[in-house]
Amino acid sequence: MTASPPPFRDPELPLDQRVDDLLSRLTTGERIALLHQFTPGVERLGIAPFRTGQEALHGVAWMGPATVFPQAVGLGATWNDDLVRRIGEAVSTEARAMRAEDDRVGLNLWAPTVNLLRHPLWGRNEEGYSEDPRLTSAIAVAYTRGLRGDHPHHWRTAPVLKHWLAHNNETRRDTSSASVRPRVLHEYDLRAFRAAVEAGAVAGVMPAYNLVNGRPNHLSPYLREHLRTWTDQDLLVCSDAGAPSNLVDSEKYFDTHEEATAAALAAGVDSFTDHGTDASIITGRIQGALGQGLLSEADIETAVRRHLSVRFRLGEFDPGQGPYADPATHAFDTPAHRALAREAAEQAVVLLKNDGLLPLPEGTRIAVVGLLADACKTDWYSGTLIRRSTPLDGLRERFGADRVTFTEGVDRVRLRCGAGWLRVPDADEDGPLPAAGVALDPALLSGRTDLPPLTCGPEPTEFALVDWGCGAWTLRAPDGRYLSVADDGFVRASADQPGGWVVQETFALVGHGDGYLIEHTGTGGYVSVAADGVKVADEPEVFAVEFVERGEDAVARAAARADAVLVVAGNDPHINGRETEDRSTLALPPHQERLWRAARAANPRTALALVCAYPYAVADAHDRLPALLWTAHGGQAAGTALARIIAGDVSPAGRLPQTWYAADTDLPDLLDYDVIGSRQTYLYFDGTPLYPFGHGLGYSSFAYDDLVAVREGDTIRVAFTVTNTGPVAADEVAQLYTRAPADAAGALALPHRQLAAHRRIHLAAGAARRLEFLLPVSELGFWDVRHDRWAVAPGAHEVQAGASSGDIRLTATVDIEGAPIAARPVRDAGLDATGYDEQSATEIVDRARTSGDAVRAVDGGTGELLFRDCDFGEGVCAVSVEVSGTGAVDLISGSTATTVTVPATGGVYDYAPHTSGFTASGVRDLRVRLRGPLRLARLAFTATARRG
Repeated sequence: MTASPPPFRDPELPLDQRVDDLLSRLTTGERIALLHQFTPGVERLGIAPFRTGQEALHGVAWMGPATVFPQAVGLGATWNDDLVRRIGEAVSTEARAMRAEDDRVGLNLWAPTVNLLRHPLWGRNEEGYSEDPRLTSAIAVAYTRGLRGDHPHHWRTAPVLKHWLAHNNETRRDTSSASVRPRVLHEYDLRAFRAAVEAGAVAGVMPAYNLVNGRPNHLSPYLREHLRTWTDQDLLVCSDAGAPSNLVDSEKYFDTHEEATAAALAAGVDSFTDHGTDASIITGRIQGALGQGLLSEADIETAVRRHLSVRFRLGEFDPGQGPYADPATHAFDTPAHRALAREAAEQAVVLLKNDGLLPLPEGTRIAVVGLLADACKTDWYSGTLIRRSTPLDGLRERFGADRVTFTEGVDRVRLRCGAGWLRVPDADEDGPLPAAGVALDPALLSGRTDLPPLTCGPEPTEFALVDWGCGAWTLRAPDGRYLSVADDGFVRASADQPGGWVVQETFALVGHGDGYLIEHTGTGGYVSVAADGVKVADEPEVFAVEFVERGEDAVARAAARADAVLVVAGNDPHINGRETEDRSTLALPPHQERLWRAARAANPRTALALVCAYPYAVADAHDRLPALLWTAHGGQAAGTALARIIAGDVSPAGRLPQTWYAADTDLPDLLDYDVIGSRQTYLYFDGTPLYPFGHGLGYSSFAYDDLVAVREGDTIRVAFTVTNTGPVAADEVAQLYTRAPADAAGALALPHRQLAAHRRIHLAAGAARRLEFLLPVSELGFWDVRHDRWAVAPGAHEVQAGASSGDIRLTATVDIEGAPIAARPVRDAGLDATGYDEQSATEIVDRARTSGDAVRAVDGGTGELLFRDCDFGEGVCAVSVEVSGTGAVDLISGSTATTVTVPATGGVYDYAPHTSGFTASGVRDLRVRLRGPLRLARLAFTATARRG
C-alpha cells in the first residue's frame, strides 16, 4: 500500500499550513542549517539542497552564457515600465531554462538594486535605476513583476531587492555610517523600496554593508518597523556576502560572533551569506548563540519559516515542482530575447544635444574613433555574451563597411629599462586555451599562468597604452591581450579584458627622474625584471616611455578624411567607478578629452557618444560639439542600437535618470546622505545642471496642450494631450511633476519639484494622444518632523507636465484644504534630537544597538541643530536633555540661552537626564549646540506653573 505524501507536499493546502507541517518535521539542527546561503538537503524528507542568491541585475549573471541586456542605469533611462517588465520575464525564463541544465543556477534572484543614485561618483552607479524614488520604484516594480511571473500562487523566480538601506558609497563601505534624518528616510530612501514590496512581487531584501545612523544595516530596526509592515507575505532577508562577520571583524559592533549573529537574526536577517560554501562557521555561531541564551528556538523558527515560504512559492515541494518547472515555459537566447535586447538598447540611448548633425544621411563617410568604438563591455553583474555588437560593428552593418573607418586612439608606446626593451615572448598559439571557468563567484577565478611572462631584450614590443583616468592605465599587446599579473607575480600578456574582483590589468605610471616606475594597482608592487621574467616586486625598475604614435594624431587623420566623425568615449566598467571603488571626479579621462578635441579640430562635424555607467561633466564638449549622446553599456545589442539611432532608423527617446552636473564643485561630499541639507539631486539642487533630470532629445518635436488637474476625493485626476508636431514617428516620455505651495516649500525646504508619474508613448507624425493619470493626494506630502507623521501642506499645489524636470510645458494648480502645518508642540511633547530642520557639523548615531537614534557633534567637536517654529505655549521654565557621554549642551532661542553641563555618564549607550533652567514662551526657533563627545537623544521642557 502506497503511503500518502505528507501535507507539506499537498498543493491544495494553504501555504501556511504546508510550511507549518514541514517545520514540524525538521530538527533544530536541520533548521539551523537552512539559515546559511548554501543549505544542505534533508534526505529523509526528500528535500534538495538550496542556494539563496543568483545575480540577475540585467540578465542571468555568473553562470555562463545568457542574454545580456543594458545595465540597470540604462534600463532606468528607458523610462519604460512595460519594456522592463518584459525584460524581467525574459531573464526569469532564462534562469529557469539554465537551472534545468545546471542545478547550481539559483531561482532566488538578487535583483534589482533600488539604491537611489543620489551621488554620481558612487562606484556602483551602474546598478541603480535613478536618483528619483518614484522612477526607481516604478522600474523596480516592473522588473520584479517580470521576474516573479503572473501565476497567482507560484513564482517563476523570487527577486530580492538590494541594498537596504541608504547605500551609495564604496569608500569604507563596511565601516562608514550614513546619517539619515527622518525626512530623508521617509521621503527618499524608504520610498525606493516600498512600492515594489507593496506590489507583491518581491521575495525579500538584502541589507547593505554600511551603517545607517551608526548602526549596521544588518541590524536595521527598519526591517521590522517598516519593511515587514508593507506586506502580509513572508519576506526573506538575505545578508550581503561576509557582512555578518563584519559586525565583529571590521565594524567592531560586537565582541563575539555569537552575539552578532544572534542580533542580526533577531533584527530580521534570515539567510546568512558568509564564508562561501562553508556553512559550518555560521551554523556553529548560531548553535553557540542558542546555547548561550542569546536567541531562542522561536527566533530560528521565524527565520526558517521565511526561507521555506520562498521555496514553496517557487514550487519546489509541489508535484513536478510547479508550473514554472515545465520546460515548455522555458526560453533561452530566443529570437524574441535577442529582439528585446536590441529594443532595450535602442530605448536606453539619450540624445543630449543635437544642432542638426544627426541623423546622418545615407552615404555618409563616417570615421568611428575612440577607446570604446570597437568595444562591447560587460560589467561585474553581466552574464557571458553569447553575441556582441560594438558601435563599429553596428555602423559598418548599417552604412556599409566601405563607408566606415576606425581608429581606436590608443597611445602606441615602447618601454625600455636598463635590461633592454620590454617585450612579449612568442607563445605556443597552437595549444588549447584553458577552459573558461563558470563560478558562482567569479572573484574566485585566477589569472592564466600557462603563458610565458614578459622579458626584456633587444627587440621591443609595441604596446597600446590607455589612460583611463585617476591613475589607472592599461597596456595591451599586439595580439589584443592585456598585460596582467597572476598569483605567481609574473607579468604576462594574458587577459582578454580587464576584470576580476581585484583587477589585475591596471597599472600606474609614476614619474621618477627622467622615467617612470610602473606600479601594479592590484598588488601595489612594481614592475621589475628578474632572470626568469618580468614580475611585480618591491624593488622597482625605471622605464623610459617612447611614444611611437599619439592617439590624438591617429584620430585627427581619420577625422579629416571623413564626412562626419563619431567619437565613442566612456568607461570600462571594471576600471574606475565599480563595486569597491568610487570615482574621484566627474571629469572625462584626459586621454579621451584629447581624442574628441583632436577630432573636432580636424572635422567640425563631430559627435560624441558617451558609453558609460555614470554621468560625466562634459561642459566643454557640449559647448564645442554639435551633437552628444549617452548610453549605458547596452549589452549584447549595444552597437546595433547606437547605429540605428545615428542613422535615424529610430528616433532616440531615452531620458536621463539622474542629473548631469557641470562640474565637481556642484557636488557635496560623497558621504553626505542628507539630500535636503546638501541640496542634492534635481529635487533640491539650486544650481544649473549641465543636463537636467529627465532630459533627452529626439528627431521629432512634441507639443503639450490642455492640462486639467481635478481633485476627486483622495486622488487627483490629471490629463493632458501630447502631439507629435515633427516630421517622423517617435517616442515621447511625458513627465508629470508636482510642486508644493511656495510658502510651504520655502519654510519647510520642500523639493523644487518632484516626479509624480511618467509615460513613454509612440506617436506617428501628426498624431496626438490624451494621457490620463491618477495621483494620490498623499503623494503631495512630506514627512512632518514637527509631529512625526506624513502630511500634505495646504494651499495651491502645482501640477506640471513637460519633457523633463527642466522643460515644463504646462502648469495647473490643485487646492488642498486644511490647517497650516502647526508649530512643534515642544512644551507638551518635547523634541527628538533627530527631528531638526537644519544642522551643522553633526551626525546621527545609534541610541542603542537595537533601535533609536541620537545626535552627536562630528569628531566630538562642536555642532549645532536648528528647530524651527517651536511652540513653548504660555511658557517653560526648565529643560531636560537626555544624553550620554560628556560635554555641554547650549540652548539658544532669541535672547534666551542656557547651558546644560553634562558630566560623564558612562558608556555611549548610558543615557541620563540633565536639567537646567530655561525660560521661553510662544512660537520661536530653537538652536541647540552640542559641545564635546556626547550624544543627545531628546529634550523635554517643564511648563511654567500657572498662577491661580
